[in-house]
Amino acid sequence: MILALRALGVGDLATAVPALRALRSAYPDRELVLAAPAWLAPLVDLVGGVDRLLPTDGLHRLDRPIRPVEIAVNLHGRGPDSHRLLGTVRPRRLFAFANAEAGHADGPEWDDAEHEVPRWCRLLGGYDLPADPTDLDLRRPDLGTMLGGVTVLHPGSKVPAKCWPPGRYAALARELTARGHRVVLTGSAPERVTVARIGSAAGLPAAAVLAGRTDLAQLAALVAHARLVVSGDTGVAHLATGYRTPSVVLFGPIPPTRWGPPPDRRRHRVLWAGAADRPDRSAPDGRAAITAIGVHEVLAAVDEVARAVRADRAVAA
Repeated sequence: MILALRALGVGDLATAVPALRALRSAYPDRELVLAAPAWLAPLVDLVGGVDRLLPTDGLHRLDRPIRPVEIAVNLHGRGPDSHRLLGTVRPRRLFAFANAEAGHADGPEWDDAEHEVPRWCRLLGGYDLPADPTDLDLRRPDLGTMLGGVTVLHPGSKVPAKCWPPGRYAALARELTARGHRVVLTGSAPERVTVARIGSAAGLPAAAVLAGRTDLAQLAALVAHARLVVSGDTGVAHLATGYRTPSVVLFGPIPPTRWGPPPDRRRHRVLWAGAADRPDRSAPDGRAAITAIGVHEVLAAVDEVARAVRADRAVAA
């Protein structure tokens, strides 16, 4: 059995897709088990190739698999805690970044500035397992009860510094609606009040506020069949990348060189508050201020994405 640890969130799983597929390809006859939060099960199914999910929430505890673990793969972090957690299942081998504190001298060195996708591909490359960092596409789910062709605005994030001001999302929603977009607002249940206020300020119908009303499978379907996605640097942005759904992603304190969509995909545009040409890019505490990004910039990026979509269609025709 091959056991991979990635006990994190939606975006984290999406960026680990190439590494998981590389493991599937390298060990086609082994059971591939992913240790990740149980609520990610619908997305794991859309990744494909994973035989079983071992429910694991964070690094507090890892249930001992019934079958012996031939290889444990740390796709979670640099260690030492994640290395030690995998050590509790007594694998025959551990594929992980070198970490002296965890007593693991094998494996490549960690690069803190590296993009999250090639990071895990490079880890596997250090163990002679080739991985393709461009292999990010997710299986497209059926729409089910979700609407197709909508423009998804996702204002929330677990990290406040990644959140664009609600008033700007409302202004953006108004302008996109005037341009003919059918705008919906997504988010978690705790974000529903804030998102509802955005919808009200934008003049959207109550039915357009989907925050707290979709599960992960429904959210994935919504994004997969959307016209456009606008969000901060969060899981929804990575779903848009996985489905090649046109998107504009607003980055705050973390640069897109670490978590952004592949630069060669023209349907995705990034706006970074920390870009060097922004004299007002830093907040008083030294973090990049996402408020430096204006509504006009987002609309300009939306226009760029629309032109890229038209160009792709022209080539395909």
